[in-house]
Amino acid sequence: MSGATQGLRFLAAQGITVTLHPYDYDPNADAVGLAAARALGLDPALTLKTLMVEVDGKPACCVIPSDQHLSMKRVAAAFHGKQAAMMAVPQAEKLTGYRVGGISPFGQKRSVPTAIEASVTTADRVWINAGQRGLLLGIDPQQVLAALGASAAALIA
Repeated sequence: MSGATQGLRFLAAQGITVTLHPYDYDPNADAVGLAAARALGLDPALTLKTLMVEVDGKPACCVIPSDQHLSMKRVAAAFHGKQAAMMAVPQAEKLTGYRVGGISPFGQKRSVPTAIEASVTTADRVWINAGQRGLLLGIDPQQVLAALGASAAALIA
């Protein structure tokens, strides 16, 4: 299963080993990240969701705890912009090559600037979508930062 998704292939190519955590994806869940955390018995604060945004009209990626919400003011500041907004679903799917509910920050079709909520970067392990609905991967957050060339920033409201 290590090459099952583009995200997993991306990480393997960098020599990063992860743990895989499949779960039963609920397409009717109000909050996919929270549903995943519940299904796997994980801490929602360390089960991260990947959100695609636009900052001053340019795409960017934010990775935050599944039990939190983005602050668009903080997102704009993190990417040195003036305005931030959520990216439309069709655009996010086209840009990343993933379907909403399965968007991973790893192995996206087009590399975009990425920021991770700073509060999770000191944890031993976080869980992030592996690139398909119903599959999370466990990884050291420092490896996330390094693999993506991402920045740690205060992103949540």
